[in-house]
Amino acid sequence: MEPIDLDLEEGELELPSEPMHLNLGPSHPAMHGTVRIVLELSGETIVKSDVQIGYLHRGFEKMCERGTWAQVFPYADRLNYVSPMLNNVGYALAVEKLCEIEVPERCQWYRMALGELARISDHLTCTGAMAMELGAFTPFLWYIKAREMVWDILEEETGARLTHSFGRIGGMASPPTPAFKQMVRETLPAMMKLIEEGEGMLLKNRIFLDRLEGVGNISGADAIALSWSGPCLRASGVPYDVRKSHPYLKYDEVEFDMPLGKNGDSLDRFLIRLQEIRQSVRILMQVLERMPDDGPVNVADPRVMLPPKGEVYTTIEATIQHFKLVMEGAKVPRGEVYSYTEGGNGELGFYLISDGTGTPWRVRIRPPCFAITGGLSKLINGAMLSDIVPTFGSLNMIGGECDH
Repeated sequence: MEPIDLDLEEGELELPSEPMHLNLGPSHPAMHGTVRIVLELSGETIVKSDVQIGYLHRGFEKMCERGTWAQVFPYADRLNYVSPMLNNVGYALAVEKLCEIEVPERCQWYRMALGELARISDHLTCTGAMAMELGAFTPFLWYIKAREMVWDILEEETGARLTHSFGRIGGMASPPTPAFKQMVRETLPAMMKLIEEGEGMLLKNRIFLDRLEGVGNISGADAIALSWSGPCLRASGVPYDVRKSHPYLKYDEVEFDMPLGKNGDSLDRFLIRLQEIRQSVRILMQVLERMPDDGPVNVADPRVMLPPKGEVYTTIEATIQHFKLVMEGAKVPRGEVYSYTEGGNGELGFYLISDGTGTPWRVRIRPPCFAITGGLSKLINGAMLSDIVPTFGSLNMIGGECDH
């Protein structure tokens, strides 16, 4: 049998081709809610991408401007809803800066403890979800089990597992429970054991490492140009952490390191969060040693702080004070302020304007997620379609914070 002649004319080899247009999200489970990416593909290579954060239709900032200053706390919980306590503390510090109020020492330590527990919860959720989205379901269960241990503590302290509404202007809703220190000391070793077991499953897995290593690279200069902050910025080797650069509460009195990456890829962002969990544990152990066992957690200022409930029921002065604060709100001095803290994903800023009434005139949020998600196109253009999931997962986009 004679071989078939496969020689073709030169013109026949140049077949016309067009790039494929593809929608990724918002229904794709790895797109975390409302995000939609309009892709232009050449084969499986991303030629062009348009990242759209979508809409949650919450009107967060305008809702904050319709109630009293204290009624913002439940809304702040729903920014980064994976670490809401950090939002509570960040907003409280912003209003206190405007009022020129400094909370008692015990409250400062308590806020640090609850905030670092929330940061651990945030990093566990991100790293666990990254593993799950790449097919590693068992480590996800391990990390969520560790997160449940953190939530048990937060539930014991605040009465709620997720959205706590525990912050107050001038303090916290209630002092630490008698068992708080013991619970944290007993929980942290068990939690770290689960994290190390998860690491053992992931960091020796060739498939997992190949999906992250060298994927989604970004230089420190480009990350700064995009206004990145938090673990994503530090993964690119930039040493910026609000707790170090602009200390607040008692962060300048505790020792902790700032983990930095070298390559700025998805693996670095994954590893940085795991290292930051260890630094949060280190901070917590120092806080437990130094936090007083007694003393107030609220300022003794009737202009911002609700009176004890017993006095409300028994004295007319406390009844009037309670009524005025609830119905009219604390009269925050006229002025404007920008206050920033280190949230789970980076610099969380609150820009507040007061006209001297009990209602905020302007509440503007600077969420770290928005700037970070804005850099996603730069990370995935030129990469493969399969690289989107680990890259996007490593940024830890939180919808409530992004569409604020």
